[in-house]
Amino acid sequence: MDSEQLWDAARRELAGESGGRWHERATRDMMGMSSPEWSRYMHEELGVPLPPEEISRAVVERLLALYEERLPLLPGAREAVERLAGRWPLGLASSSNRPVIDRVLELSGLGRHFRATVSSEEVRRGKPAPDVYLEAARRLGAEPGRCAAVEDSTSGILAAKRAGMRVISIPNRAFPPEEEALRAADAVVPSLKKLLPETVAGER
Repeated sequence: MDSEQLWDAARRELAGESGGRWHERATRDMMGMSSPEWSRYMHEELGVPLPPEEISRAVVERLLALYEERLPLLPGAREAVERLAGRWPLGLASSSNRPVIDRVLELSGLGRHFRATVSSEEVRRGKPAPDVYLEAARRLGAEPGRCAAVEDSTSGILAAKRAGMRVISIPNRAFPPEEEALRAADAVVPSLKKLLPETVAGER
């Protein structure tokens, strides 16, 4: 999903309307955080005068309304999922809230390809901690060292590496990963259209 800019817009909008104060570090600070973490950040660091639970709910409502208008699937996303699902069981380890995950999989029709899905709000720590990836592997019944992760952000790459997984990075164009994170990835490919099973498996 090309969703980071929409999350950013929804959070900025809520902060502005409620009297909070946005700053230039806010977007990158919140990337990868679980919903309890970023809603608490918005309350404590950005001065949004709502309880964190209400902040999370309000942002998710705005985001889902945008998704109902247009689901921002990345080019080649559907085909990439189908290619990889033809070879391995797939899991989804996401920083998004559970209602967002479920609605996206429903709207896209891709839910049938994922054997396990995990929201970082269901684990103790969000990315860059490895918790969400470790839980996804557990639900798949797989050892983390036998799993591969596809990631586009600094926090996601670091989370998957800390879980002991092979990491393939497809850099987010709007918010590219830091160079240190890219060096930690096992492979870097330019787009989902180039995401082949052979690359994921490390065969080429």
